[in-house]
Amino acid sequence: MSKKVLIITGDAVEALEVYYPYYRLLEEGYEATIAAPKKKKLHTVVHDFADWDTYVEKQGYLIDAHASFAEVDPAQYDGLVIPGGRAPEYIRLDENVQRIVRHFFEANKPIAAICHASLIFETMPDLLKGRSLTAYIACKPGVEALGATYVSDHTVHVDGNLVSAHAWPDLPAFMREFLRLLQ
Repeated sequence: MSKKVLIITGDAVEALEVYYPYYRLLEEGYEATIAAPKKKKLHTVVHDFADWDTYVEKQGYLIDAHASFAEVDPAQYDGLVIPGGRAPEYIRLDENVQRIVRHFFEANKPIAAICHASLIFETMPDLLKGRSLTAYIACKPGVEALGATYVSDHTVHVDGNLVSAHAWPDLPAFMREFLRLLQ
């Protein structure tokens, strides 16, 4: 029986940060489920760096959410991926997201959080106290406010069961570390 991995996200997820992990997991033979507030087609976005002082956002591809957060039994999954983009900003308010994320921390199962995914943890401050992680640089104040150490000298960081990364350019190393934890 193959291992199952849950990906939690919503509209405005960064396209590469959901597609790359999803297809990488399938390629390795894992069963991957994308969950969102509702079971529907999700709108992804593309964040890129042009000549602005911050990233620009463009509309991306659509991707299917296979389940709603309310339907998810996290005990049925072996790992969790939390992509970035703008989705974490609003899905973090969903009590089911908090239930799901807390399960993975308490069961010490592998968790992968990239870019703005760290915003999810702001609704559960006890989970990161004393831990270390990295994220998109604009998330540093939030990470530190949680009592965690923001790692700035590496774009991918592993702290126990938590793999974190700055942004989509780090996806190969990010997924390599997450897959290592899953095995």
